[in-house]
Amino acid sequence: MKPVETFMSSASPGVIAIFFYNGYYKTREGYIHAIAEAMRPEYEAIAKAGVTLQIDCPDFAMGRHIQFPNPSVAELRKELEVNLEALNSATNNIPPEQMRMHLGWGNYDGPHHSDVPLNDVVDVVFRARHSAISFESANPRHAYEWEMFEEVKLPAGKVLIQGVLESKGNFIEHPELIAQRIGRYAKLVGRENFMAGSDCGYGTWVGHAAVDAGVVFDKLAGMADGARLATK
Repeated sequence: MKPVETFMSSASPGVIAIFFYNGYYKTREGYIHAIAEAMRPEYEAIAKAGVTLQIDCPDFAMGRHIQFPNPSVAELRKELEVNLEALNSATNNIPPEQMRMHLGWGNYDGPHHSDVPLNDVVDVVFRARHSAISFESANPRHAYEWEMFEEVKLPAGKVLIQGVLESKGNFIEHPELIAQRIGRYAKLVGRENFMAGSDCGYGTWVGHAAVDAGVVFDKLAGMADGARLATK
């Protein structure tokens, strides 16, 4: 089988600002927008190569407990609006259908009990120019959030890429479980607006991976088997 699409990841302005100290710009907003302009050439180069640009945006979720643990949700949302404005500005020359974004709470092995609920930030996320949104949905802290889409409507032109594989564990998900996860979301948002994916990558840190390489391929094979079951 030949691949029908390729994507390449690049960091969002907001997540770069989390990990790199601002020692020059007077405001966080000025810093974020400066990063956005610095990243624009990379974003556009990926798109120009004919590759789908995936911008990794853990700042929209992980940023809550890493960068802004004390502000209220309302104050957090104001900070995310800054990140959103910079992100949309940096990608304004790229067609939405050539972009996807990845939303995450941090691909690390931990309790995640301080994670912000998806429902608190999803409307901000939906205003990103990207046509597809990849998000974590297999890990135990966020697996329940499918219920949100019984009330929250997916905006027209958006596609959900639901994580059906947990990316920090060496368990191989059963194809029947994957089929259940796929079926649940496909019924809520429409199968034409849905793709199956992994919660996150499997080699977040250079030289270190929580999941055995052989297990990763078995997990991906199980996802394909689960997708076939769900299709039937």
